[in-house]
Parts: sequence; structure tokens; C-alpha cells
Amino acid sequence: MKTIVEIHALQNFAPSNLNRDDTGAPKDAFFGGTRRARVSSQCLKRAVREHFKGLVEQNALTPDDVACRTKRILDALVESLGKNGRTKADAIAKSRLALAAMELSVKEDGKTEYLLFMGEREISNIANIIHEKWDSIAAPEATPAEGKKPGKAKKQAAQSADPELKKALDDVFNGGKAVDVALFGRMLADMPKKNQNAACQVAHAISTHAVDREFDFYTAVDDLKPDDTAGADMMGTVEFNSACFYRYAVVDWERLLANLQNDTELAFKGLRAFLEGFVVAEPTGKQNTFAAHNPPEFIAVSVRHNTAPRNLANAFETAVRVKKDESLTGKSAEVLVKKAKALQAAFGGEDKTFVLNLTEAGIDGFGGSVASLRELLDGTLSAVQE
Repeated sequence: MKTIVEIHALQNFAPSNLNRDDTGAPKDAFFGGTRRARVSSQCLKRAVREHFKGLVEQNALTPDDVACRTKRILDALVESLGKNGRTKADAIAKSRLALAAMELSVKEDGKTEYLLFMGEREISNIANIIHEKWDSIAAPEATPAEGKKPGKAKKQAAQSADPELKKALDDVFNGGKAVDVALFGRMLADMPKKNQNAACQVAHAISTHAVDREFDFYTAVDDLKPDDTAGADMMGTVEFNSACFYRYAVVDWERLLANLQNDTELAFKGLRAFLEGFVVAEPTGKQNTFAAHNPPEFIAVSVRHNTAPRNLANAFETAVRVKKDESLTGKSAEVLVKKAKALQAAFGGEDKTFVLNLTEAGIDGFGGSVASLRELLDGTLSAVQE
């Protein structure tokens, strides 16, 4: 039985610039015939991953439960090998050769060709293998011919590596039971067999209503300027908007469990961490300027079986418009619930929904109401276990 967990959230942000494009303007999109504010899925996932780091500090997750995205894996290996008494120069040489055995080359500046998304357990295990097989890690007898293409040079280095070393390293590249790798997946261009399909999909957040960009003109004055000199010493503009965002994500429970090597306890811990992070984590763009710390006021989580995911963004295909003294978030919640019920009536499917509603919107029997985020998470995890 396939189980998916879907989360829908409505979050009304005060004036802000949470996620900028290449010109520094808030990202947007054309949807349903009108311009909408937008926050990219990558930005939202980054915020959740930063939340995971906070959970590590609170001991809700262990350091080994998370991953890092880096080009500096060589530095991490050298640091770990140094703790085992290896000199820096030797550790660099052996680590380069070990990575080359997996066709992961390191450039002259000590960085890999592209960002690697590696679990902390994977990095530690690679370092342990290098330490244990230290004497068998040696440079190939025949060096690649000058001018040979990088791809062929990498293959030659891999082919000349000790087979036992290659097998040991191959077994290590399994995601390391890192929650964020299991959720968001990864691609290793030189090791396609070690790619991991994401258990989670996150949609770009879009505003439920049409949005226009606004501009803040600012000036600054030199504090040590003589009193008799008028004028500003710096000036400029910052673009911003204010929007009620619809946010959506879906988690494939069976895929998450498989990615975490069937560690049920860690999978539940990871699912809870993700749902909590999706609710409370915020993009950090221009927050020192705007301080738009506005939590979601409507959250619905559904545990569904043997049915396709349902992104409810089309509830807002016609941009929401409100009358005087009417809540934008509340009106958006009513529209969202209406769409959810219509799709359920049309397509059916077994589900259990929990709703945290801080608006005055009537939800007309849509799911079971809960009073807190903790109750929402507890109910969701219990429903997954059923």
C-alpha cells in the first residue's frame, strides 16, 4: 500500500523580499492570468535544511543524520584523517587517489568539479576506508598522457585503482542514512548508479492573489559629517512585495523508508523534522531589512493511500480578491478547502487530514481540527503508522 503525506500551508508575509532574482527583485510568476509573488522550491528546501541544523543543536537529530553540500570534501577527509595521525600532505595525496578511484576528481584548488551532497556518515566512512587501506592506495604506474580528455583520465585512474578499495568505497556511497539526502535526493554526475531519488517534492510557493512590485527609497547619513552640510551620503532603492503564499509539499513514505535503509525510527524522525521545518522555517532573504517573521495561519496535512498527489494551487487560478475588512488569508483558506473537497469528491481516495486553522475561515468538515503544531505532527505520524 503506497502512502503519501501532503502538506498545504497558507502564509501571509508582511512587506519583504524573501527570494530574489538576478536583479535583486522578488521572484514572481505569471499564473492564472495575473502576476504572482513566488518563492522557489530550492529556497524553501534550503530553509528546511537549515532548520535541520538547529534540530541537531537541540539533539532532536544527530550530526550523522544530516548531510552537507560541498565542493570541499577533500578538506573534510584530510581533517578526519588528521585525527587518525596522518600528516596533511599524505592525507591529501591518499584522499585524491581514493576519490579518483570513484571517478571524482579534485582540481588544483582542492575542490571537486561540482557540489557533492554527502551524508556525514558517508564522509566519515570514506575517511575510515582510506585510513584502513592506506598502503594499498597508490598512484597508477602509467600516468595519463598529456592532453588526454579529463573524462578518459578519470576512467584510467579508476581502472588502475585497487579493486578491493573500489568495492569498499562503492558500498559507502549509499546516502549515509542522511535525512536531507533521503528527502531531497541527489545527483552524482560521475556516479549515476549512486544517485538517490527524492522522497519529497516541494512546489514553488505562489501568492493566492495578484501582486505588484513596490520600491523602498532609502537614504543614509554620515554620522561624522559636519552639522552645516546638508544631503544624504548614500541612497538607493530596494524592491519588495507583500503576499499570502500557498505552499505545498508531498512525501512518499515508502521511498523515504527505502532511502533510509529501512530504518523506521529514523524515517519517522525525519518525516517529523521535515513537516516541522516546512511550517516554521523561513527564507532569510532581506530579513535584516524587513523582519517579515510571519508563521503560517492555515496548515493542512493529509496522509493518503493508493492515490496520486494533489497540489491545490489551482484553487487560486482565479486570483483571490477581498473586500474591505475581509481577511486575505481567511478567504484563501476557504477557497483552498472548497477545491480540496471538490477533488476528493471527484477522485476519491482514502485519506486522513489534520488542520491547524488560525483564521476565522470555516472549513466545513474538512479534516479534523487540531489546536497546535505538536498535535498536528503527532496526529500525522500516528496516521502513517496505521
